Amino acid sequence: MQSDMMGAVRPSAAGETGRNPVKPRYLEALNLIERLHRRLLDVIKDDFERHGEPEVNPVQALLLFNIADSELTAGELKTRGHYQGSNVSYNLKKLVELGYVHHERSATDRRSVRVRLTPKGQSIRNRVDALYNRQMLAVEQVVGLGPDELERINKALTRLERYWTDQILYRL
Repeated sequence: MQSDMMGAVRPSAAGETGRNPVKPRYLEALNLIERLHRRLLDVIKDDFERHGEPEVNPVQALLLFNIADSELTAGELKTRGHYQGSNVSYNLKKLVELGYVHHERSATDRRSVRVRLTPKGQSIRNRVDALYNRQMLAVEQVVGLGPDELERINKALTRLERYWTDQILYRL
């Protein structure tokens, strides 16, 4: 295996594609998934910088988007958004300090803290939603990805996610 300038793992020229034609495509898919997420964060960062929103970073903006109108615990956010535990805790603490999220201890379980968006947090959530709405139109018109192709992509990614989850759960 070799890595390119971005650190992406690429098959070596020693004929790995001849032995297993799936491997280079699998590695390319893994690389694309990682790059797409980083690029989404860049797009959100760029949009926020252009609109003078320096307080919230892209990860925090996505966290606010995923909270939406719900009242959730950090654990529920980890499950729904697939965030790392420390990442959620740190970003929630910052968002509470900045006034984007309201938090409140559960009356029944004092260890559990429920969070919901403040009006300020809802404003950020709406900005991300508007960005997604603009992208949704452009993706179909400019990139040529319609509902059917996006459905196929989503099904494939869901199957891959399920496979990885099974790897962990069942120690395959």
